[in-house]
Amino acid sequence: MRFDDRFLEELKTRLRPSEVIGKSVKLRRNGKEWVGLSPFTKEKTPSFYVNDLKGQFFDFSSGKNGDIISFLQETERLSFNEAVERLAGMAGMALPAVTPQAIAAEQKIRGLSDWMELAAQWFVNRLHDKTPAAQNAREYLTRRGLSAEDIKTFGLGYAPRDHSALKDALVQKGAKVSELVECGLLIEVDGKAPYDRFRDRLMFPIHDQRGHVVSFGGRALNPDEKAKYLNGPETPLFHKGRMLFGLPRALKLLGSEDTHAELVVVEGYMDAIACQRAKIAAVAPLGTALTEEQIDLLWRRHPEPTLCFDGDNAGRRAAYRALDRALPKLKPGRSFKVCLIEGGKDPDEVLREKGALALREALTHTRPFVDVLFQREFEVEALDTPEKKAGFKKRLRALADQIEDKDLAQSYRQDLLERYDALYKPQFHPGAPQPEFRRDFRPGSYRGKPLPPITTPEGIKASQALSAALDPIAAALAQGLIDNPEWMEDQVEGVEAYGLGDAQLDPIARLLVTLSFQHQGLDRETLTRHLHKQGLGALLSEIQKAALKSGAPFLAPDTTLAHAHARWIEAFNAMSRLTALDRALNSAYDQVGTEFFTRLKLERDSLRRSLRSGQIWQDDAKKA
Repeated sequence: MRFDDRFLEELKTRLRPSEVIGKSVKLRRNGKEWVGLSPFTKEKTPSFYVNDLKGQFFDFSSGKNGDIISFLQETERLSFNEAVERLAGMAGMALPAVTPQAIAAEQKIRGLSDWMELAAQWFVNRLHDKTPAAQNAREYLTRRGLSAEDIKTFGLGYAPRDHSALKDALVQKGAKVSELVECGLLIEVDGKAPYDRFRDRLMFPIHDQRGHVVSFGGRALNPDEKAKYLNGPETPLFHKGRMLFGLPRALKLLGSEDTHAELVVVEGYMDAIACQRAKIAAVAPLGTALTEEQIDLLWRRHPEPTLCFDGDNAGRRAAYRALDRALPKLKPGRSFKVCLIEGGKDPDEVLREKGALALREALTHTRPFVDVLFQREFEVEALDTPEKKAGFKKRLRALADQIEDKDLAQSYRQDLLERYDALYKPQFHPGAPQPEFRRDFRPGSYRGKPLPPITTPEGIKASQALSAALDPIAAALAQGLIDNPEWMEDQVEGVEAYGLGDAQLDPIARLLVTLSFQHQGLDRETLTRHLHKQGLGALLSEIQKAALKSGAPFLAPDTTLAHAHARWIEAFNAMSRLTALDRALNSAYDQVGTEFFTRLKLERDSLRRSLRSGQIWQDDAKKA
């Protein structure tokens, strides 16, 4: 056959089925899959599905299914070779030359792969030997919380202390010493006989995307060993910058229904294993910072993987290195989230101390790529002089300019500079005028009518606290939607147009609108999970505190759901009207003194007093 298995597997991993098939079939996202009308039959209801994680398409109207190669064969009447050649062009892969040398090289690769598989099984067997050294290895794994089933699942083994134990075992089975050197199992030093690379180490098999063992990582059991972890060298089978530890199993987890729907990148083997034990699809780089090839590999499997590094300084540095490597390659729909676990812990520690649920919960607390990027630059130095502030701003512009996608670069530049401006927005000072207009509708905030200057320290402090506090009624409206997301179904347009009455709640309002379009029957658990993912967890507690001060009857525990819904709608309509009036007054500033302006202002002030005093609830009670 012209194309060997290795070439075909590489081809498929470089291309997303949804992108290839989406060139000829209009697809839309449907959970973990893409759906569209069948290209094989005439249908009005979509029954054609594409699953990127499984690398397959499924057409229920015709019964056909397959991969991207068979799709091109079916839809464009191409031969197998023609389809592969077309896809290789899309993937930027050179077609392999069919020569006697190429055939011999492929046979050699297969031979080396066979010895790696035998070595993996030999290491597994040695872990169960009745020797003190093997017992020590098993006890170490027990202390790390791994069961016998876990050890079997992940193929863990043990390399004895003897310098030639593995070499002797494989040579006895027919291996050549030169082959074992070439695949990295033996070390060859001038003037010495080749000897085993891994000795007295816990062994982690490293698999390629097809699930074949291509190398090993060894964890030293002797605390005095200089190299705690030792990876195999670069070989014809193993290219550490293009592979990720745990990827085959992670992809299987991503495709299952009962799995945390994120792809997580962690620092070490044990962290990846801990996540996978908790049914989290996780991988780890192989002893180096993430490479561009690994980043592309991650994005082919997930549009926004999570970088989860230890919360200590070393973990932060690792996260920052990954951000720098990924920054130029960002595109719309291709980014990273960052999770730094609190307390400097790693995923393995969280799993052992608190369990799988706690680990899955910890991994929902992520921050956007741009947020962590800004925070890193902010922490470079104390910004206590104009020169340092200007340097900070210059660094932000330079970061945005690194992004190759020009539209995204512009968006990043705008976002980063808005964050910079927010740091240095005018504060309240004695004698300083108050802000002219704010969306949060607090008294004295409309344009041209500032409050008298505040001059006492107590007054300044109170004014600052008022500016930062959530509006109680707005918080109550938000809490009502958080408790009952189904209320959004007939209020999407209103929330999108007017928000919830406080500018600080705009991120939640936007997320509610987005999720209402994406999820039918949005429930509280799903909404809360998304709020935490967006870094809004702290805001939730502030909403609860402020909502308690509102006196809103729809939050009372003894209120029926139907009555609570009706009262919430009345309050939301009132707040929306207040927002519209404030906007109208702001735009009508040039008409001061006119009857139009006066009428709007009287209505606005009356409605504001009704909301803030609780009169609106009394009025509603009278109506009832």
